[in-house]
This record gives sequence, structure tokens and C-alpha cells, in this order.
Amino acid sequence: MPSSTLADRLDRIVLYQVYPQSFADADGDGIGDLDGLAGRLDHLSWLGVDAVWINPCFVSPMRDAGYDVADFDHVDPRYGGDAALDRLIAEADRRGIAVLLDLVAGHTSDRHPWFQAAIADNTDHRYVFSDRAAEGFEPVPGPRGGFYKPNFFAFQPALNFGYARPAADEPWRQPVDADGPRQNRDALVDIIRRWYDRGVQGFRVDMAASLVKDDAGHVETAMLWNGIRSRLDATHPGRVLLSEWGDPARAVPAGFHGDFFLQFGGDSDGWPLKSLFNDNAGTVHEAWNQAEVWAGADGTGDAGDFVAAWREAADAIERDGRGGVVGLPTANHDFTRMVSGPRDAEQARAALLLVLTWPAMPSVYYGDEIGMRYLPGLAPHEGSSLGPRYERAGSRTPMQWGEVGDGIHPSRYLPEDPDPARPTVADQRDDPDSLLSFVRAAIALRRTDPRLSARAEVEVRTTAYPFTYVRSGSLLVALNPSRTPRTVTDAGGRLIHGYAARLSGDTLHLDAFGCAVVELDQTPAAAPAASDERTRA
Repeated sequence: MPSSTLADRLDRIVLYQVYPQSFADADGDGIGDLDGLAGRLDHLSWLGVDAVWINPCFVSPMRDAGYDVADFDHVDPRYGGDAALDRLIAEADRRGIAVLLDLVAGHTSDRHPWFQAAIADNTDHRYVFSDRAAEGFEPVPGPRGGFYKPNFFAFQPALNFGYARPAADEPWRQPVDADGPRQNRDALVDIIRRWYDRGVQGFRVDMAASLVKDDAGHVETAMLWNGIRSRLDATHPGRVLLSEWGDPARAVPAGFHGDFFLQFGGDSDGWPLKSLFNDNAGTVHEAWNQAEVWAGADGTGDAGDFVAAWREAADAIERDGRGGVVGLPTANHDFTRMVSGPRDAEQARAALLLVLTWPAMPSVYYGDEIGMRYLPGLAPHEGSSLGPRYERAGSRTPMQWGEVGDGIHPSRYLPEDPDPARPTVADQRDDPDSLLSFVRAAIALRRTDPRLSARAEVEVRTTAYPFTYVRSGSLLVALNPSRTPRTVTDAGGRLIHGYAARLSGDTLHLDAFGCAVVELDQTPAAAPAASDERTRA
């Protein structure tokens, strides 16, 4: 492992997200497992990533693909059990790759022993119970009677972390310092510490903003997570907590080392990320009603709202003073892939380069490095469906390895992309013009050039087509995800990475879907506009 801690390097790392049941299968049962992931760590090492985040792998009935945990202290047998995780951590350590797990903090499965005990004991307040029917509550399936509050699906009872405000007509509301909430806070700390003791370097926390109920402004939620952060830092300094909050401006001051822009979260319900990447061709919520997207061939979107949200988050993180970061994903298990609908792998290059050069912590979703597509038309599987068009299975299909010849089997958790021309690691690895080679080179640039740190300066020149910005005063990034060629003036220098891009004197030419990183000869005193552009201050 590197001598510095993961928390020390958070501004420089590249994160890679693995959906374990879909990644690689070592035992041949058709389900991806942790030994399969361990067997493919050389791919991650070759790609250049620093840390791997693994979606939930704890014991579970898998009604929500592992987000319904029945035992926080053991790895599910379908992933190889605890010994498989120990082997994975050992192999990852040898390669300098940190392992992060996924913690479902706000609820359990209804089969968890805690819930089974609570529904038989009316003095147990680990969950939220009501003696009478109430909106959003479900009947208790045990001798206790009454009703319980779910946190997501009905089979995921909410752990009781208290309510921020009492209500006379809702007697089930307990204060955050009641015995049940205290018990659950202590349990969270103990669970995390036990896995830290086994070599885990951090957690991504699911639904992190959901713990304290009716919490306007997330004031009590922030107190909860800051308290947990302090306790963990005291015993395991250097480990990291990343949140699924979708609002970095609030989440990092609330105690997390980083938070991702997501397809939900914040006052705008995830608009900063959706404005960049949601093309209404993958996971689509009927309420979104989105007409324009920046990463679209028509060139009708704009990255300005994303930039403004990032700036707000960066300012809040700077005020917090603990060195947190904004996270920017290529996709995730709940959101459409970069390649979806009409947007193909060529068109996605500019968007991928944005993720890897913007002042944020990049997270590469497995398969995005080769241009795996969102696969439409799949049947719901293990709780994947959230609505008529919000089908997450299409973003969870098996990693497309091709013929790599190492004895590790492909996953059969979901159907593989049936397209005979589907991209694979084997086909792209030795091709210098492939998307995989392009992403690998961008990751190498990100990791070796301190000007691309998440904390390094950025000067945004233009936010539409092309989207242009200068990192640390001397590194120009120009991105054209549209089909219309564009030019950038005052771009004289050396082209160090790109696609469909060329320099002619001081002018950078971007063909359709072109993108570039240019080492500038000098930075102009006044930022010029690019052609066909809407300029924002």
C-alpha cells in the first residue's frame, strides 16, 4: 500500500465501481464473486485505478440485490464468504488498490435478526414502530403487532435514528438521543470498525441523508454523521466515508470525505448530473421531463448548471476545511450508462474525459472504460425496477471481458449484450485507438499531473460547445460531445491527449465528438470564447 492514507490522497485518486455479481465469476456458478474480482485486479491495476468500491456483498436474501442486509458482519456465500474478502483485500494491497465496501446504514432486511427480535418485543426500539396504522407504514409480521416504517421497499424496515422534530399526533417519533437511536449509532460505528480492522479502507454509505427523519436542512443528520466521523477518525485515521447523498455542498460538511453528484439529491433533484448525461434513453423517471443534455449529439445542452452546482459545493467544502472532495461518476448501478440510446462510445469520449479532468474525484463504473451500453428491455431482477421506465437492470449487465484466457468465467447474473459487435476488454486492450486505451491514458494523466487534482484551480471559459476550462493556469481541456465541429482560439501549445482533435497554430480544431487536453504555451490574460458558444462568467 502507498505510505500515505487514502484520505490523504482523495484529491488524486481514481475510483472504480464494481457490481460484484456482474463482474467476474471464479467458481463457475454464474454469479460474479469476490474471487472473480480478485482474479481480475490486474485489469484494474493496468487501467490505473487507486480504489475499488464494491456494491453490497453482505449476507442478504437479495430482494434488492444486497441492499437488504441480513447480517452486516459476514460476506454472503454467493460472493465467497468472509475468506474471499480477505483474499481480495490481500491481493488488492499487493497492487496498491484500496478496497471500499457499501454500507446500508438506514435500514436492514426484514429477515435481519435485529428485526426478527424487535417484532417479538414491544420494548425494542431499534426500528420505527407505531401502534396504529399510518401513512407509509407496513403491518408488523410478528407478535408485537402494530406497524413499522420502511426506508425504501416494504421489506427494508427503517432503523430508528430518531426524528428531528416531535409531533403530538405521531407518538412513534423518538428524539435522536433516545435509547433506540443511540443503540443504532453505536452499532454503525462498531460495524465499520470491524471491517476496518480486516483491511477495508472505507465505505460508500447508501442513502446517507435518510437516517434522521423529518430533518429540515439535515441538521440532525449532519450531527449524527459528524459524530460517527469523529469516532472513526480517532481509532482508524486515514479511512474514508463517501456518501450517496447527491448534494456535496451539504454532505461533506455533514461529515463525509466525499459525496457524488447523482441523478437525485439537492434542491434540484440531481439536475447537475442529469443536465450532463441523462439522454432519456436509459433509467428514466417519469417526473424528470428532461429535454436537453450536454452530452448529446444535437448540441442543445449546456454544462453551466453543473458548473454552478460544483462551485457551490467546492466553496462549502473549502469552508468546511477538512479536505473533502466532490465525486463525479461516469454512471452507477442506479443510473443510465454513458453509452445509451443514440449516444455511442465515440460520442461518450468527451464526457468520459470531463469526468477524468474536472476538479472532482472521478468514479468509473465498471465497463464504461470499454463503452458498455445500457441494455434496454431486460426484465426486472432482484428489485431492479423503480418504475415503468426506470429499469436499473440495463446498467447492471455482465462485464464484457471477451477471450482473456485466465480461467475466470463471465457472469451470467443478467443477460449479456447480444450485439455481436459488443465491446470487450480483450478486443480493446492492445488497440491504441480503442476507448479503453483512451481512458487508460486519461487516468494516467490524471494520476501523474498535479494540475488535475480535485483541489487544483479551474478557470471555466465556456460551458456549451465546446465546454472549455483551464486547470492550474496552463492545462486546457476542450470537450465537444456534439456532431458539429468546433474551434477554440488562444489554444496554442502541445496536444497531450485527445480524440478527433488537432492544433493549427493557436487554434484547436475539434471534429464531431472531439476532445483534447492541451499544454498551453501561455495563459491569455482574458479568457476568449470558443466558436458557436454561449459564454458564462
